[in-house]
Amino acid sequence: MDQGNTAFMLICAALVLLMTPGLAFFYGGLVKAKSVISMMMLSFGAMGLIGVLWVLFGYAIAFGNPTSIPGGSESFVGIQGLIGLDVANLGLGAAFEDSLDPTGAYPTIAFAAFQATFAIITVALISGAIADRAKFGAWMIFAGVWATVVYFPVASWVFNFTKDADGNTVGGWIAAMGVIDFAGGTAVHINAGAAALALALVLGKRVGFAKGADKPHNPPFVLLGAGLLWFGWFGFNAGSELAADGVAALAFLNTIAAPAAAVLGWLVVEKLKDGKATSVGAASGAVAGLVAITPACAALTPGWAVVLGVVAGAVCALAIDLKFKLGFDDSLDVVGIHLVGGLIGTLYLGIFANDTGLIFSHTFTQLGIQALSALAVMLYSFVLAFVIGFVIEKTIGFRVKNEDEVAGIDLALHGEEGYVLENSRA
Repeated sequence: MDQGNTAFMLICAALVLLMTPGLAFFYGGLVKAKSVISMMMLSFGAMGLIGVLWVLFGYAIAFGNPTSIPGGSESFVGIQGLIGLDVANLGLGAAFEDSLDPTGAYPTIAFAAFQATFAIITVALISGAIADRAKFGAWMIFAGVWATVVYFPVASWVFNFTKDADGNTVGGWIAAMGVIDFAGGTAVHINAGAAALALALVLGKRVGFAKGADKPHNPPFVLLGAGLLWFGWFGFNAGSELAADGVAALAFLNTIAAPAAAVLGWLVVEKLKDGKATSVGAASGAVAGLVAITPACAALTPGWAVVLGVVAGAVCALAIDLKFKLGFDDSLDVVGIHLVGGLIGTLYLGIFANDTGLIFSHTFTQLGIQALSALAVMLYSFVLAFVIGFVIEKTIGFRVKNEDEVAGIDLALHGEEGYVLENSRA
C-alpha cells in the first residue's frame, strides 16, 4: 500500500465533500430570504441520504463489474459493461475486508470514500432547478430513486474501467468507447443538468416567473459558496488521478486556469449585455469554468484550458437567458451552467485534447466519441428524471402550495427562518 497516495485520496475526498456545503451557500444566496433554509436543506438532505445509500448499495452498483478497479469481485451479477451489482460489496463488505490488509496501491475503501462524495454533489446540484417551490420529502424520494437508477449506473459506465494486458480500456461501456472524462463532465454535470431540466419542466414555473423578478437575497453567500466550491474542486479534479503525480498537478493547475478565465469571460459578456459586471456573475463564471474543465483537466495544456475557460464563461453567461426564451423555470441556472458547461467541456476535448483531439489527430473520431457519450447520458438522465419527478408530483405532490411559495417556504416546510431580527417576535 502506498501511504502517500492513500493520504492524497482521503484529503481529496474531504475536499470534495466540502463542495456540497459550498453549493448550499451558493444556492442559498441566490434564492429569496424566506426560502434560504429550504434551499440549503436540499443539499444537506442529499449529503445524508446519498451517503447512506452509497454505503448500502451505491458502490456495489457503480463499481460492480468484476473487471473494474479497485477491488473487483467475482460476486458480480448483471450485464457486463452496462449494469450490475457486486453482492460482496453490499454494505461495503468486501471493501472493508480489503482495508484490513490492502492488496493494492491503496485500500479499496479509500476509493469508495472518494467516489461517495461525487455521488453526493451530483445529486445536490439538481436541486438548484427547483428552488423556492419543492417539498423537502418529495425531493428526498426523488434524490434516492434518481441516484439508484441513474447516477450509480452512469458512474459505472464512465468511471468503472481498467486496462487489459494490451492496454485496451475495459469496463463501463462509455469508458470502453474511449471517452475522455477525467473527473465527471458526463457522469456529474451533464447528468445533473439534464435531470435539472426535467424537474424544472415537471414542477413548472414559480409564481410571477419573469426576467428580473427574483433577485439573489445574499450575494456574499454566493461568493462564499463559489469560493468553497472552487477550493473543493481541486480535490474533485486532481484527486481523480488517484495519485499525487504529474497528471494530478496538471489537473490542479488547469483547475486554476480555466475558472479564472471563465470569470473574465462571464463578466465581459455581462458588462456588454447588461451594463454592469456583478459579484453573482463573477461567482457564476467561476463555477461555469470549473464545470467545463472537469472532464478536460488532465487532457489540455494550460493555454488551451484558459481558452476553454473564456469560452465556457461567455457561452454560459448567454445560456442562462434561454429559460426566459424557451419558457422553463430553471431557478438557479443549473441547465445554463452545468448542462451547457458540461457539454462545452466534453465536446471541446474532441478538438483540443492532447494527442487525440482534432487539431492533433486530424480526425473527428474523438469528437464523435465525446458527442455520443454526452448525448447518451443526457437522454438517459432526462427521461428517467422526468418520469420519476412526474410520478412523485402526481402521487404525493412535489410542489408546495402557491400561497406557501409566495410567503416563503422556510416556515411552512421546516419551521425555521434564515434571519430572525432581534425582538422581532416580542
